[in-house]
Amino acid sequence: MKHTLPRLTTLLVAGFLLQAPLHAQEAKPAAKAAGKSSVVATVNGVAIPAARAEALLQSQLAQGQQDSEQLRAAVRNDLVTREILSQASRKKGFDKKAEVNAQFELARQGILVNAYLQDFVATHPVKDEAVKNEYDSIIKAMGNKEYKARHILVEKEDDAKSIVARLQKGEKFEELAKQSKDPGNKDRGGDLGWSAPSGYVKPFADAMVALEKGKFSATPVNTQFGWHVIQLDDVRDLKHPPLEEVKPQIQQRLQQQILEKHITELRAKAKIE
Repeated sequence: MKHTLPRLTTLLVAGFLLQAPLHAQEAKPAAKAAGKSSVVATVNGVAIPAARAEALLQSQLAQGQQDSEQLRAAVRNDLVTREILSQASRKKGFDKKAEVNAQFELARQGILVNAYLQDFVATHPVKDEAVKNEYDSIIKAMGNKEYKARHILVEKEDDAKSIVARLQKGEKFEELAKQSKDPGNKDRGGDLGWSAPSGYVKPFADAMVALEKGKFSATPVNTQFGWHVIQLDDVRDLKHPPLEEVKPQIQQRLQQQILEKHITELRAKAKIE
């Protein structure tokens, strides 16, 4: 059974990384959108500042929109609509409601946090040397072979021993796999596909790599998932992706680790009652 070790990941950091790629594009000036005026429109006497249009424009560009007159016009129209609805909302007193003001504060905090994290990422970039070291570490952990295995997973050791005995008498592994409690592959003869040993929990991996091709484990293997009977179908050389291909993912992973460490340090210094 494949197993990924759980790791503490703050939703805050994960959300920030999704919103702010490590190689974010350069901000473009909004002078074209607002001209030399500091106001893009006035609604019922209320001015919409050009800075607000700039912020909305940049958010659209960051999402992959192409800068154009049409986009800038859409930004202006959107801000006008927002202002009209905002004024209508105030007339009904929604700006006085506690739950609305609580949402205001959450949104304000989110913007401040995002600005802080963006600055932190800019001043604490992931170095190429760190990426290379992480890549080498991952490659070493994965090894240079991958294995095509099957397994039958049961709750009790006696049940696993019974399956071994039936296999030794000539029954087909694929048929016996139908009683496996692993729903992901029981109907496929217990087939786990190709994977490096690092893709499995250690007791399972150790037993799998010790098998000869075409053989099954005569002694059931115990893991936190239950008792396994494993059969090794094939072995082949593992082809690792080149560093440049996986560099962005490794950079993001390391950046997330740096952010998590920083947040942990800030929490440790904070007086929380």
